[in-house]
Amino acid sequence: MNMNSAAARREAILQIVKDEGPFPSQDELRKALRERGWRVTQPTLSRDLRELGLPRTPAGYVAPDDLGGRGVQGVPLSPADLREEKLGQRLRLFLISVRRAGTLVVVKTPPGGANAVARAIDEAAFSDVVGTLAGDDTIFVAGATIAAAGRLERRFLDMAPPGGPREARR
Repeated sequence: MNMNSAAARREAILQIVKDEGPFPSQDELRKALRERGWRVTQPTLSRDLRELGLPRTPAGYVAPDDLGGRGVQGVPLSPADLREEKLGQRLRLFLISVRRAGTLVVVKTPPGGANAVARAIDEAAFSDVVGTLAGDDTIFVAGATIAAAGRLERRFLDMAPPGGPREARR
């Protein structure tokens, strides 16, 4: 495991919280990380917790599974605007094209980019999305209806970089 990788570190944080949580403080979580070989500063841990959407509950930091993936009163763990901004960032990095086909929206990325974008789409939790399926460079986003797929296509294009994907901008 690459101990310098942010993704690997965040995966370790999730696993530790699932295995040993809840953690009443970031300091206690840092100690548990250190015991597993991870050296992390408090600001980095704070950013990781925010990126993972792990809020501090009355019991402490808990894994999303412990909350059914949702926070208090069924609200997703990270705010909608942060989840949508994350999706926008991923689309700006990876989007090649977007095209609607019936109730599906087909999103093309460079090789290796599809999973990152699909995960961000899933985390955005748009009500129009029934589900996603990602390969290496292609994502099928299932819309609830044909109209929903059209709204998703426009939304993804609006998040695309200026002068964005030529295939997509018909």
